[in-house]
Amino acid sequence: MKYLSSTVASLLLACMAPAALAAAGAAQCPPPTSKKPVTSTFFGVKVTEDYRWLENWADPAVRAWSEAQTACAAKFLDALPYRAEIQGRLADLLGGASPSYFDLREVHGVLFAMKRQPPKQQPLLVTLKSLDDPAAKSVVDPNAIDPRGITAIDWYVPSPDAKLVAVSLSMGGSEDGTVHVYDAATGKELYEPITRVNEGTAGGGLAWNKDGSGFYYTRYPRGKERPPQDLNFYQEVYFHKLGTPTEKDAYAVGKGWSRIAETTLKSSEDGRYLLATVANGDGGQFAFYLLGPSGGWKQVAAFADKITAAEFGPHDTLYLLSLKGAPMGQVLSLSCAEPVLAQAKVVVPESKAAVVESFTPVGERLFVNEMVGGPSTIRVYNLEGKTLGEVAAPPVSAVGEMLAVGGDLCFRDQSYVTPPTWYRYAPATGKLTETALRETSPADFSDTEVIRTDAVSKDGTRVPLTILMRKGTRLNGQNPTLLTGYGGFGIAMTPRFSPLTRLWIEQGGVWAEASMRGGGEFGEAWHQAGMLTKKQNVFDDFAACAEALIARKYTSSRKLAIEGGSNGGLLMGAELTQHPSLFKAVVSFVGIYDMLRVELSPNGSFNVTEFGTVKNEADFKALYAYSPYYRVKDGTAYPACLFLTGANDPRVDPMQSRKMVARLQAANAAKTPILLRTSSRSGHGIDLSLTQRIGQETDVYAFLFHALGMTYQPLPGAKN
Repeated sequence: MKYLSSTVASLLLACMAPAALAAAGAAQCPPPTSKKPVTSTFFGVKVTEDYRWLENWADPAVRAWSEAQTACAAKFLDALPYRAEIQGRLADLLGGASPSYFDLREVHGVLFAMKRQPPKQQPLLVTLKSLDDPAAKSVVDPNAIDPRGITAIDWYVPSPDAKLVAVSLSMGGSEDGTVHVYDAATGKELYEPITRVNEGTAGGGLAWNKDGSGFYYTRYPRGKERPPQDLNFYQEVYFHKLGTPTEKDAYAVGKGWSRIAETTLKSSEDGRYLLATVANGDGGQFAFYLLGPSGGWKQVAAFADKITAAEFGPHDTLYLLSLKGAPMGQVLSLSCAEPVLAQAKVVVPESKAAVVESFTPVGERLFVNEMVGGPSTIRVYNLEGKTLGEVAAPPVSAVGEMLAVGGDLCFRDQSYVTPPTWYRYAPATGKLTETALRETSPADFSDTEVIRTDAVSKDGTRVPLTILMRKGTRLNGQNPTLLTGYGGFGIAMTPRFSPLTRLWIEQGGVWAEASMRGGGEFGEAWHQAGMLTKKQNVFDDFAACAEALIARKYTSSRKLAIEGGSNGGLLMGAELTQHPSLFKAVVSFVGIYDMLRVELSPNGSFNVTEFGTVKNEADFKALYAYSPYYRVKDGTAYPACLFLTGANDPRVDPMQSRKMVARLQAANAAKTPILLRTSSRSGHGIDLSLTQRIGQETDVYAFLFHALGMTYQPLPGAKN
């Protein structure tokens, strides 16, 4: 996911074969795409498509086509006005931020953290002296391991005594993680690495045993243990003893689990218990297995029990987040010694107004992060469930992490206009203090107002809509506006700080975010109202938000652009095919467009529990009805489109973007550009290096400025 050039386009051009460069320079740009019709039949419905041949990445013709498309996109993007100014401003905004810290963990009195430190390309693993002394000691620095900047840390787990740390490293955005063990004090690598622990399909995890002599880890099939098509499935848990060959690792649990099991592991603080959380794909179903001192694994909850999260607490207690009969969430407690779900007690009952997003036991207190439509509130309870008040977190902000540090609660909070800050809350005194782990940014939003409103969807549902713009912006229908959203997998759109938004606003733009059904903003019922056969609700919600922005004179269809990625890329495809005249420009990252073929890709199988399957007639009808690839109509005038994908993406096969672009280019009756930009050294975008991110966003914003007719206005006193 990382590379060294200043822009993605220049890197891709440098890496292309001479033949592809020659093709890009030819008269036909974009290159012509052959049609090779293929017909499939689903429940008596014949479906014909012309571009299935673009699915085969092993075909040299497909690679040549992709390279020529990317070179053509680079030629277009590189020639756009204001590109240099935009790139310079993005370098200032993204590269000028202070160090930031995330994924904190306190183990045996040692505070570990991931540190993002521009201009370093990738975050590194460090230890901190304290929350009030940000002096960090590097433990594992991917930038030193790989100067190219294309190696990233997937996750890390310290040993119980904090002397060792296991780290999953992957390259080029592949998320193909290999676990390495390091001395936490010296950063020296010890022992032989273990491969196939983490993948982009089912993720991965690790948990140490009590004495730190070894660890349990997620293991994908190796060699010929499974057929080639199953090597990214059937995740199981094995135990590895340090210093022994991985071939001698012992099977622990997992046989008989779902083919699309996604497993994470965690240990209790004293190491006596280990919990395996097993997701049934991506649709929000979870099972839990507990390993205790007796040495046997016990199933605590099955998928049907609707337990979605679990945390170890004091006194050998396991706390569970339950949605059964409580779609907003309730917290249960259970004895680890006798983990019988029927005996669990309700500690925090369901609220009719707030969603339980997460919870953290700290000493004799239970801190519950509640959400209403996006923003967070932290409520405090004792271990029996008595309400003890709330933590006075900043208003209209989101709590992203909570953990116990030295007997206090530590949490990371951010808003749309304030960078992430770590706070400490002392339960004994009720005192809340800001720690030294505060991020600063060149992006100053002091001139920005945040508007929380809503729109009315097609069926009358009120959909939250957040708008950011400069104070005093005239509502004359002429403001360039960028609308984004996601709407899936129960993921909530929460307040978050983004320097990219600053670039847009300071250039006179309005930024907006829709919180559609399919997300988690209002609990599981909100999620279920936008999944499986109800997915069209998501697209209706987003369109309603776009129409509301126009009706209220924030913008017009000539000045409105939309942007989304992954499941949000599916959203982009649905919107541009269902409402082609509503938007002037579309930017879609690593999106899904052919809903009839997505489940044939490895990670697509994991999405079946969220999207449905063509093997079920009702699901097929819903999928076919909105699938963007099949909804493209010849002779239609489509908005300007920029599709971005990564060649190493393990989550959404890049063929989705290739096919969608080919279909749109053939059908488009307008002279608008339909561009495909494929990065050869990235994947789903999760581990983009700093340089890659600046290059990618330069392309995106230059494209948007051009499509919406914007001019770049130099800032007072700025270099650019």
